[in-house]
Amino acid sequence: MFRLLWIAGIHIRSFMRRWMPSNIVLDKVRTRRGLKWGLPAMLLAIPYLYLASLLAIIVRDGGPGWLNLFVLIALWSALKMLWIGPVSLILLARVRIHEHAEHRAERRQVEPDTGQEQTFESTSVMARGAS
Repeated sequence: MFRLLWIAGIHIRSFMRRWMPSNIVLDKVRTRRGLKWGLPAMLLAIPYLYLASLLAIIVRDGGPGWLNLFVLIALWSALKMLWIGPVSLILLARVRIHEHAEHRAERRQVEPDTGQEQTFESTSVMARGAS
């Protein structure tokens, strides 16, 4: 019995991962080019919350109880959309810091004109602090 539940859960997860609009958006936002769209993606939580409230009203007014499952899915998707905004900002800051450090290391390693290694004595104080 446990094995059947486990396999059903795996198939449901793979279906939701591939076809749910919120998961598709999250996959796009998690790329390097998509990190800047994390805050606008938070606005997608509004339609999910509206859908959840409509479905809850339908269930409350005598609709079928299985619609509660869709209420939970809509609420979960709204929480994911709200969560991606701050997370994408943190990831974007981390990526930019890493890229800046790589650029500085590359710039320090080889001097552009002579191709020789650059030493700290050969750079001025202003040039080191202005990076």
